Amino acid sequence: MKYIETTNEMMNFIRKSPSMFHSVSTIESYLDEEGFEYLPESTHWELEKGGMYYTVRNQSSVIAFKIGKGVSKEENHFQICASHSDSPAFKVKNIPELESSGGYLKLDVEAYGGMIDSSWFDRPLGLAGRVMVKEKNEISSRLVYIDKDVLLIPNVAIHFNREINTGYKYNRQVDLCPLFSAGGLGKGDFDVMVAEELGVKKEDMLAKDLFLVNRQSPAIWGYKDEFVSAPKLDDLQCAFASLKAFLNSSNDETVSVYCCFDNEEVGSNTKQGAMSTFLHDVLWRISSSEGRSQEDYYKAVAGSFLVSCDNAHAVHPNHPEKTDPVNCVFINKGVVIKESANQKYTTDAFSRAVFSDICHAAGVPVQSFANRSDSAGGSTLGNLSNIQVSVNAVDMGLAQLAMHSSYETAGTLDTQYAIEALTRFYDTDIRIERDKAQFIYNKNR
Repeated sequence: MKYIETTNEMMNFIRKSPSMFHSVSTIESYLDEEGFEYLPESTHWELEKGGMYYTVRNQSSVIAFKIGKGVSKEENHFQICASHSDSPAFKVKNIPELESSGGYLKLDVEAYGGMIDSSWFDRPLGLAGRVMVKEKNEISSRLVYIDKDVLLIPNVAIHFNREINTGYKYNRQVDLCPLFSAGGLGKGDFDVMVAEELGVKKEDMLAKDLFLVNRQSPAIWGYKDEFVSAPKLDDLQCAFASLKAFLNSSNDETVSVYCCFDNEEVGSNTKQGAMSTFLHDVLWRISSSEGRSQEDYYKAVAGSFLVSCDNAHAVHPNHPEKTDPVNCVFINKGVVIKESANQKYTTDAFSRAVFSDICHAAGVPVQSFANRSDSAGGSTLGNLSNIQVSVNAVDMGLAQLAMHSSYETAGTLDTQYAIEALTRFYDTDIRIERDKAQFIYNKNR
């Protein structure tokens, strides 16, 4: 079945993406295989119609684009999907080791993003990220993934913590320190381990960005194979689905753009986040590649459309009261359009109408999500990217359970739904003028 094949490919994508740096490296491998040309930001770009290109910032954010053969100086616009490469995790501090009584050696970590702390206990953990290594007169970045059970955060026995099942508040400096050794390793051996994994000398490692990794394997489960569970479904499920749609699509009349930004889980306000100039910089360089003026760029942006792709909260089977009674969504029931009166999401009537019509044309069911009016909801990268590049935009995602757990759950049908909807989005030439949108579908596909 196609949706099971798609889910298996997505799970493999997640396995290869234990950190935001690995996520982007995995995306790059897809782009390279399809013949995209890598353009460093620091070099001059020579762009051509029909060309396929990508660039990377900080090793953790990537933007790829395809310039349609029929794009003219007078008529050009961007059709963009944006997701994020990061997920909540625990980051290892620069001085990593904490010595404790009895020869215990722990790691000193801090929270990256808003995770469910209890989901990290009593699980085998690995480490992944990047290390800056000095070689002669050069400093280079090396990706590292210690794909081995090297850490664990043990719970306190219930005999010593009778309140654990009645509402215990974790102290992250005390309760969430992973156990590294019980005497077999000493202070300094953490860096020795990392150096051995990289095949370099300990003294040549100058800095590192390392995160704990839940090593429980992704799984399809349920008697009818209805569910998929994995680390980092938020947001690698959408990053994968929008990438597949981008690669599957063909549109000669537009500039198709794929974005995967870092740091959504901590606010996006970094040089590589959605609030940065990254998207603006890339779109401006594309627009000016054929001698277009600043006025031409403004015209292109005004006629562009963004789909912000980030997962949504499914109704919880044990707590349906947590969600709005009618603007609520379910696993395996189709893509989700998210809306918020306080503008935490970008969706408005115009963008909902445009994207809903595209989904219906693709034969993909659409669900509607809004938060309960008496509870604060989350936000995502769409409205933040609009600070730098103001375009018509819609927020969509896929329904999932246990968002920000170290192991999340979604539906096996929904990734395929997203690919089909977003492929149709990329394949459709959307002509926007004021409050009107005209759709011209690529009939060659």
